[in-house]
Amino acid sequence: MDRLTSMSVFVTVVDQGSFSAAAEQLQLSRATTSKHIAALENCLGGRLLNRTTRRISLTEAGQAYYERCKQILDDVADAECVVTGFSSEPRGRLRINAPMSFGTKQFADIVAMFCQAHPAIDVELSLSDRFVDVVEEGYDLVIRITQLKESSLIARKLAPCRVVLCASPDYLKTHGRPVNPDDLARHTCLHYAYSGVGKSWVLQGPDGEHRIRIQPKLSADNGDVLCAAARRGLGVASLPTFIVGDAIRSGDLDIILPAYQPPQIDIYAVYASRKHLSAKVRAFIDFAVVQIGEKPVWDLGI
Repeated sequence: MDRLTSMSVFVTVVDQGSFSAAAEQLQLSRATTSKHIAALENCLGGRLLNRTTRRISLTEAGQAYYERCKQILDDVADAECVVTGFSSEPRGRLRINAPMSFGTKQFADIVAMFCQAHPAIDVELSLSDRFVDVVEEGYDLVIRITQLKESSLIARKLAPCRVVLCASPDYLKTHGRPVNPDDLARHTCLHYAYSGVGKSWVLQGPDGEHRIRIQPKLSADNGDVLCAAARRGLGVASLPTFIVGDAIRSGDLDIILPAYQPPQIDIYAVYASRKHLSAKVRAFIDFAVVQIGEKPVWDLGI
């Protein structure tokens, strides 16, 4: 059987999670779909899929082969686009993951506009605040808001992420306004559970670094929850401006200790390390950079 066709069938089976669903999508019989996988396994001399009556799963060798097949098929698609003169119109399915609050507040419009601008690309957007493995979970692109560490992945900075300490005017009227970072130890604090520094806040200011141990009144794995609590006067929150910007501009929240900032983090587009970046991923990243601009709209007026 044609090797590229069999590789395409294999990738579709994995993506769809079953032979039947893959056969339906590819408009093949289930028997033909199975023959393509069997031909690959015979040629390679090893099993790619574990099969049961209810589900399939990749073997260790199958996982490695799946990632290489996806890359090869993307490269073939790009090559065909160049040859046929359609390189200006990327196409195919684009799987993206982004953090929940950023995804709903700032990223959703960018994705929608991209879909309108590129009708040949179908976008699958998943929102989650947990750490997502780009390769293991089969994403083309993930958005990460972090201090980027050394990695085998490739990243492009989309925008800075400004984080501020804030509280409601009513809370500050009742409990007083902190004048230095050490005062925070005596205040009610609202904590983001995925912060990566435990139940501590690290602030950098003109007199150096401060690490404040906090006992959170509320801990949550979503920033919108903490913003809502802060607006109701529950305590002090440390949150990015893409979440609290509107509340600050409306006066529902006040920035406190503006001379002291958490360590700088940025918003990145992260994708698997590849020799040739697929046209659809490149198109989306370029589009997002233009839409966000040098000064993100969520920082205006703050």
